[in-house]
Amino acid sequence: MPLYKTITVNSATTLYIWKIEESEANLAASIELTDHCQNRFNGMKSEMHRKGFLSIRHLLKEAGYTDFDLKYDELGKPHLKDGNFISITHSHQFTGIIVSKTDEVGIDIEMQRDKILKIAHKFTPIEEYKTIANVSALMQKLTIVWGAKESLYKIYAQKGLSFLHHINVKDFTFAEEQTTAEILYQGHSSLYSVQFIEFEGFTCVYAIKKASL
Repeated sequence: MPLYKTITVNSATTLYIWKIEESEANLAASIELTDHCQNRFNGMKSEMHRKGFLSIRHLLKEAGYTDFDLKYDELGKPHLKDGNFISITHSHQFTGIIVSKTDEVGIDIEMQRDKILKIAHKFTPIEEYKTIANVSALMQKLTIVWGAKESLYKIYAQKGLSFLHHINVKDFTFAEEQTTAEILYQGHSSLYSVQFIEFEGFTCVYAIKKASL
């Protein structure tokens, strides 16, 4: 069963990760798509993207939903018709969703690659990490920071939001497996709890919006 991992984040929030190992035909066999999503699927040229799209529908089934329970707003943010919160991610052979009954959530899975060292200055003040001498550890930390910012971006879903200028991730140790983050945008501040796990050369980061003070 390619359901790779299920994490109970809290009593209202669960995370599901799928490892894609099946053929496209096997993934499609028991999945029914809405007309909108079928059209999206038909337009995908990459087999990996199609398999990822289908595996996410299997994750929806694990959470008690179907494709017909999912809708997207004008910015492409997914919503569940019952009012629960959802976020979706896909990276190579892994896909993930996080569902919460009470809190806005975001999720991101990233493959750990040294490419991130070259683009780090675009999404975080890189001087904050100059004390990390080990290149592997630096790649690992930057991947977590990117995943955290991507997760927050998915929650906030506002045009013009900058990873570099508007999203701040508090420093953390790998052993903690969690941190906090803040979005400060157009004079408004919002706070988030962030957790991360690593597996098979991938990093999964998920965020929950904290209640306003």
